[in-house]
Amino acid sequence: MKKKTMLRCLIGAPVGVTVSLMITIAISLTVGDGQFYAVVPELIADCGNEVNAVLLQTLCSLLYGAAWAGASVIRDTDWSLLRQTVTHLIVCSVCTFPIAYFMRWMEHSAAGMLGYFGMFAGIYAVIWIAQYTATKRRIREINMKMKSGSYAAK
Repeated sequence: MKKKTMLRCLIGAPVGVTVSLMITIAISLTVGDGQFYAVVPELIADCGNEVNAVLLQTLCSLLYGAAWAGASVIRDTDWSLLRQTVTHLIVCSVCTFPIAYFMRWMEHSAAGMLGYFGMFAGIYAVIWIAQYTATKRRIREINMKMKSGSYAAK
């Protein structure tokens, strides 16, 4: 399990950086003034300059991607779906919140934190429902093939 977790973390780290870059590109396009917004201005102020802010955000994006990918091994356990979901949600929340807070991806206020958690929970729920629905459909298809005798175990 440790080897599988580490491998997934190594794969997830560059994915985290890629997603972070895609988000900054999307934000820059949305602003529409021709500038590239690599990081939020508050992070530049915290880090002293833009290069330090980008380096810190890249490192945190590596950690973010690794944490999410590593947490995916929870889905490979024989735990109940409820236990897997709650454990995965807690692990990802604990990894995500400090990064989002220190990268200033959320407003540093009670309202900002509540808004962040609301968005996080909403996005998590949508992804979970999509995965659950897709898995349920695949199971139904396999069961139908097994009933018809056209499914050969490999």
